Amino acid sequence: MGLKRMTVYAHADDLAVIKEAAAREGVAEAEIIREAIHLAALSKRHWHAPLEWPRFHGGDPEPSESTDEALDEVWDEKARAYEETKRVGRRFQGLDHDM
Repeated sequence: MGLKRMTVYAHADDLAVIKEAAAREGVAEAEIIREAIHLAALSKRHWHAPLEWPRFHGGDPEPSESTDEALDEVWDEKARAYEETKRVGRRFQGLDHDM
């Protein structure tokens, strides 16, 4: 894409910030200004066609009873594992007298 020359009026404070940033980053002030113009152009661009997102058709949008049962099994297993870690911890600390 070719570059086109244009005249733009800017606030002195903004230009001072650009000058400092250019010196700090070791780039030309014009490069920072071109990047800012590009970002502004992208933010104002109007797309004629709607953005198409992929669609996934999984059937019924409501979870089935089998899904609920599977989730219950997973949580029950996690609860059992958690209780086991507590029991092992008590035994390790000498607090579990059942063993």
